[in-house]
Amino acid sequence: PAHFRRKWRDRKRRLGDAGSVRREVTLEGSRRCELCGAAAARVRCGGCRLTYYCDVNHQKADWVSIHEQICQLLIPIRTSLPFLLTEKERKHGTEQLVKRQKYIIDLAYSTAQQFVWDGKHKEAIPAALHALRFGTEVYGSNSVQLVPAYLLLAEASAGVGNLPEASKYLSQAQWIVLGTPDCSAAVQHRLHRSLGLFCAAEENFEQALYHLANDIYLASSTFGLKSIETSGGYFHMANVFFRQNKTDIANSLYAEVTDIWRVFLMKSVQTQEQILKSRPEMSPFTGDKEVSKDRMTEAQQAEAIRVLNAVLDVREQAPKQQPGETARVLHALAMLYYLMSDLPKAREAAVRALDLVKQVPQQESVETIARLLKLINAQPSCTK
Repeated sequence: PAHFRRKWRDRKRRLGDAGSVRREVTLEGSRRCELCGAAAARVRCGGCRLTYYCDVNHQKADWVSIHEQICQLLIPIRTSLPFLLTEKERKHGTEQLVKRQKYIIDLAYSTAQQFVWDGKHKEAIPAALHALRFGTEVYGSNSVQLVPAYLLLAEASAGVGNLPEASKYLSQAQWIVLGTPDCSAAVQHRLHRSLGLFCAAEENFEQALYHLANDIYLASSTFGLKSIETSGGYFHMANVFFRQNKTDIANSLYAEVTDIWRVFLMKSVQTQEQILKSRPEMSPFTGDKEVSKDRMTEAQQAEAIRVLNAVLDVREQAPKQQPGETARVLHALAMLYYLMSDLPKAREAAVRALDLVKQVPQQESVETIARLLKLINAQPSCTK
């Protein structure tokens, strides 16, 4: 009817930019907001027509974070199965439902994680909430499978300055871990790291060091003392000591972190070289599966960029310069950027590392960095 079409056009004009995100429909009723859970949500997504929001702002926040990716995926999940089905059909339908839910859990978690890596903590929260909600549906409210989502929500909440909300999520994760006698050390170390970071944000440094020490112990028992997983605990502990002006301890820990990453990255570069020697026509920058399968994961890349650049800042801003230590960090960054196919940054870091290492009597380091620089320059896309 013309009356309803006019009403829809008026509504669309009032919504402005939000109307272009997804069609909006105002409804009577008492549905809960997809974002905050409040009752009497009156705005419905015009795409899936299954999600509701308090207002357009909440709808836009959810859309930008995750809903755009899962809008149509929600339809088969939130649509009830027909009643008149055989037992076999219903069983198959339930299995498919769980598969779809698990897919959304993984997608929502990885999306939220990427936002956190990019420093977009506000955008991460809706996606992380979806990972938690679907995880609760699939695994139950007390499952240890929910701990990663709680920790991610805590990190995102702390990132936007909402420490009380972060504390709430951490308490939930801690409660689940305490109630799970066979909880793995891998999960426990992540919990202690999150607790350590939270305590550091509150400037409760003693408690922060306590949790980070537990993080290091648990990570080393699972992954090894010199693993990159364990190095994260060293890095955060160094930051706490640095804030306490205990620079000698902090510097020794930063050096340990740098060395762990250098060893890891040197092995990764050597692996790439071996593959290329066996297949000369291939390149690490072509996307060939045989090469890319040995590349670093996105999580490792994000961690390495964040950690090594932070250590580099500390080294470059130190009152007393240590060229050898700075050169080691730059060498690690050069290898990292090379593996990520960012050749201009790789070459810049390698050149700087080579200039610094020549100031100290370390012939082996000079040769190693020079070889890396030669490898970088040999790539056709590298601009000299």
